[in-house]
Amino acid sequence: MFIGEVRAIDTRGRTFDGRGRGGELTAHEEWVQTCLQRSEGLLDVPRLRRTWSVLRTLPRGDAPDLMTHGDLISGNVLVAGGRLAGVLDVGGFGPADPALDLVAAWHLLEPGPRRVLRAELGSSDVEWERGKAWAFVQAIGTVWYYRESNPTMSDMGRRTLARILADDPPH
Repeated sequence: MFIGEVRAIDTRGRTFDGRGRGGELTAHEEWVQTCLQRSEGLLDVPRLRRTWSVLRTLPRGDAPDLMTHGDLISGNVLVAGGRLAGVLDVGGFGPADPALDLVAAWHLLEPGPRRVLRAELGSSDVEWERGKAWAFVQAIGTVWYYRESNPTMSDMGRRTLARILADDPPH
C-alpha cells in the first residue's frame, strides 16, 4: 500500500520543516478562519466551525514524523482498472505528521474503502481523526479559492467536506 510504503522510507533523522501542512493543526488556525469567513454563503459554515473546533484540538502525541507525500488529492493519484497506477507531485515528499497522508481517505474514498485503508494502516482513533483534520484544512480552502478559476478543485473540496461532515454527526 502506497501510504505504508512511503511511511517506511527512512527520514534519516529529519523532522517536519515547518512549511505547509504536516506539523501542528493549530498552526493553520488563521488560514482556516479566513477560509470559513470566505465560505459564507457557499457552505454550512456554522457546522464547519463546530467541526473544526473539535478537529483542531486533536493531540499530536508522541508519534514521530514519518515520510509523507503531503498532497494525496485526486489530481495527484492515477488509477487504472480500479487500482492505483501512479502518484504525481512527489516533490513535497518529506517528514511530517504520519496522519497527513490520511487526507487521501477523505479526498478519494467512500466509507467502505476508507475502513479498509484504516485497517490496512492500523491507524489509531486519534491518528485517523487527525487525518480527517488535515483533509479539512486542505478542503476548506479549495471551495472558495478555486470556485471560479478551477471548479474541479472547488468541487473536490466540497466532496471532501461532505464526507467529513457525514462522518461527524451534527452537534
